[in-house]
Amino acid sequence: MESFEHYLDQYAELAIRVGLNVQKDQTVVISTPIACADFVRKLAKKAYEAGAKDVVVDWDDDEVKALRLKNAPDDTLRTYPMWRAKGLEEMAKDGAAFLSIYAPNSDLLKDIPPERVAMSSKAAATAREGYLSYTRSNKVNWLLVSYPTAEWSAKVFPNLGESERVTKLWEQIFTLTRVDKADPVAAWKEHIGTLTAKMNLLNIKKFKQLHFQAPGTDLYIELAAKHQWVAAGSESERGIFFVPNIPTEEVFTMPARGGTNGTVRSTLPLSYQGSLIDGFSLTFKDGRVVEATAEVGQEVLNNMLNMDEGARYLGEVALVPYDSPISQSGLIYYNTLFDENASCHVALGNSYPFTIEGGTAMSPEELEQNGYNKSLIHVDFMIGSKDMAIDGVHADGTREPLFRNGNWA
Repeated sequence: MESFEHYLDQYAELAIRVGLNVQKDQTVVISTPIACADFVRKLAKKAYEAGAKDVVVDWDDDEVKALRLKNAPDDTLRTYPMWRAKGLEEMAKDGAAFLSIYAPNSDLLKDIPPERVAMSSKAAATAREGYLSYTRSNKVNWLLVSYPTAEWSAKVFPNLGESERVTKLWEQIFTLTRVDKADPVAAWKEHIGTLTAKMNLLNIKKFKQLHFQAPGTDLYIELAAKHQWVAAGSESERGIFFVPNIPTEEVFTMPARGGTNGTVRSTLPLSYQGSLIDGFSLTFKDGRVVEATAEVGQEVLNNMLNMDEGARYLGEVALVPYDSPISQSGLIYYNTLFDENASCHVALGNSYPFTIEGGTAMSPEELEQNGYNKSLIHVDFMIGSKDMAIDGVHADGTREPLFRNGNWA
């Protein structure tokens, strides 16, 4: 068996060469918790080897963030350093590539009043809206990967000792990102091909609606009239092919803003802004959430839904088979990047313009006319299970089975 360092090196190589696909003379921006410093240095080395002209690191620290949320005055929590937001936007405008390392600590903020967390989150999202418009529209190449921290691994493997659980989580990540294959790049090309075939099939079908049925779920989602299904890879405004999520098992598209009706129940916990929401159900009428209940995290859920008007509407619907490798691992990761790839899911909040035909070239008004939902948030939550059935419904009302018993029919 290869050494840990070998696999870590492969993981960094995969992130830079396949995920971001860094180009010669491109600036690479890495946003990361300080706990991931060793991995960041490896990523920086790989980026320079790929031809990057500069690597800019935007450091963050969860403990300092928690101290601020506990102690700063309300007025301070309603602000965000504009130099940070403008700096990211300027680099996006200049064609930089953006890599974010996501290592959630879902218990970090459990003792902090949710309204203070919501206040700070809204300020950050509002300030960063210009920068986020570049990543949400795929104008730049960007990537989200994860790194096992002591806190995150303790959540996934609570019965193991600290070093053992971190090692165990690394093993899972190496397997689920195909880093443990003899040739990870070739394995990813094959995987992208499989997902692309599903995407092409759905784009031929042009369903008007999807009907989801499972225990606690009976939901109709109307798809945007010009919707297009998207899989693993995307192309930036400058023609760079990149894979924004590693791992990824989904094909996804845009719901019509006002076209979701019925009730849906979550099937996995949602780690949101340092808090956990679990056992929650949402009822939709004409696209909007009109009722929301949660067994855990009700106040956090309410604050999320009240972030802005668009937070109560869907921005994405994604199909993932129950027999995906992440689901088959039998673990709950408390990390949306992994958990969303274990299960069919939907996202509350902002839509992705690239999930409708010609969307990235449309004006805000044109996007709205074509079913786009605008919001400060984009929060995926998991609804798939081994009991999930999904039908594709055509404009004339005829149906085709898409999923049965949680998998492609």
